[in-house]
Amino acid sequence: MKSVAIISKPSKPELATILPELLSWFHQRGYQLYLDQETAQYTNGEEVVPREEMGVRRPDFALVLGGDGTLLSAARAVAHEGVPILAVNLGSLGFLTEVPLSEMYDTLVAVDAGTCPTEQRALLDCSLIRDGNKVAHHFALNDAVVSKSALARLLDFDLVIDGVFVFNCKADGVIIATPTGSTAYSLAAGGPVLMPSVTSFVVTPVCPHSLTHRPLVVTDKATIELRVETGDEDAYLSIDGQVGMPVKPGDRVACHRAEHTVKLLRTKKTFFNVLRTKLKWGQR
Repeated sequence: MKSVAIISKPSKPELATILPELLSWFHQRGYQLYLDQETAQYTNGEEVVPREEMGVRRPDFALVLGGDGTLLSAARAVAHEGVPILAVNLGSLGFLTEVPLSEMYDTLVAVDAGTCPTEQRALLDCSLIRDGNKVAHHFALNDAVVSKSALARLLDFDLVIDGVFVFNCKADGVIIATPTGSTAYSLAAGGPVLMPSVTSFVVTPVCPHSLTHRPLVVTDKATIELRVETGDEDAYLSIDGQVGMPVKPGDRVACHRAEHTVKLLRTKKTFFNVLRTKLKWGQR
């Protein structure tokens, strides 16, 4: 039996209108449905599966109804099981959730027929290491960010790549971004835009004390390590802006490319089509 996981953005009232017709569409085509809690509140009688358990159900694909944040959460839940993701934009910016609601059913028809293209996106494998022990481990589709607390002094960190010291920097924070995440926080902090197919990561200091510290593009075969000194104050490690944990003085944050990728079911729009639309670049 074909199956689909449906993952929705919380508190989107339009879901009450969208979901009945959508579920009927899937039932008519013989799909087993797995709904997260946000989706299930608008339906009756469907199987509810915690988001973090959806990957092990091995659905044929996951349908995300929401914005980029919902997609980032879904990617951490299902990507490690190789589940492709189709994202329909109910948010605002939508760099990743490029399918508009008006094109959802046409795109679903292509997915059901096996004719929808798939794009692979790299993930960061990030570990927080304290006193030689791994105290946290997460995957990031966009970025890993180490930042100071609201009223703290500048963050002091060493950047080390493949065991080689690169520089010491004092800044409000530092971003390690994937090509996918290059259009997110890193871009706002002055980092470059990378095509999703580029095999690199970007290290972007946030408001560095010295203007000579610039964003650095690093091969994705490297291990990127931040050795953090915060004095008497904690810093914070944030994964995709959704998962956070304190960073103590002397902690290390180590990131490298994950062994698995995120599989995105895409429309035929190119990356540059999306950039022109979202960044309001000039049209010919």
